[in-house]
Amino acid sequence: MSRRGLPQRRSGSLMAHFALVSVLAALLLAPTASWAQTPEEKGLAIAQETDRRDLGFLNSEVDLMMVLRNRHGDTSGRELRIQTLEVPEISDGDKSIVIFDRPRDIEGTTLLSFTHIAEADDQWLFLPALKRVKRISSANKSGPFIGSEFAYEDLLSQEVAKYTYRWLRDEPCGDLQCFVMERYPVYENSGYTKQITWVDQDEYRVMKIEYHDRKDDLLKTLTFVDYQQYLGQYWRAQKLLMNNHQTGKSTDLLFGKYEFRVPLSEGDFRPGRLKSLR
Repeated sequence: MSRRGLPQRRSGSLMAHFALVSVLAALLLAPTASWAQTPEEKGLAIAQETDRRDLGFLNSEVDLMMVLRNRHGDTSGRELRIQTLEVPEISDGDKSIVIFDRPRDIEGTTLLSFTHIAEADDQWLFLPALKRVKRISSANKSGPFIGSEFAYEDLLSQEVAKYTYRWLRDEPCGDLQCFVMERYPVYENSGYTKQITWVDQDEYRVMKIEYHDRKDDLLKTLTFVDYQQYLGQYWRAQKLLMNNHQTGKSTDLLFGKYEFRVPLSEGDFRPGRLKSLR
């Protein structure tokens, strides 16, 4: 063996070694989503990461305007507030109160929602004209909320375990790149067979949801617009635009500035308080 040939063979061996190291490094550094996940596993992983990034906000309060638009383009407005209490237990969901302030004929109307995981959600509606608190039955949660294009079930917190999931594809959504996945309500009385959801791949924010009715026809589209970040972590869309493709009606929710970690507690979220909230 010539002395000239030895370095050549050693050089080839080194090149092969470095190539192998590069391949192994690429595999080790590859994101989890690139591994051999089923579409169902990947969809669930996306939902779990979306939820994880919003943990720890404790509570929030926000003023907003609801704009109702009929199929002819005529509009009417309502002013309201939403208070939300985060429930830290993984076995249960968050609580919220929606309070209408204007116009006069709807002032004082209040909806209290308790989201649950393993059992039916609880919702109570106070109607000032009737001076009584009405419990919303499980069968009626798919109905329209106070004449809007939002259903009662749309106002519940979107807990991960309330759905099963299936990733469909990745695609551009505006200037962002999004995961697109289907989620199927576990809740047997849901008004939807499925929802198709777009989630941006950078911040895991929901950008759009398409709701399919019990016949699996496209019913509504909810678009999330103008996200703002609070407390350096929590993203909230300042506009929610719900369009009903079957009726031609739409409802816009236009949010003011969110306040977080305000003086709210479990005691503020009781059905017995609804009559006194103003």
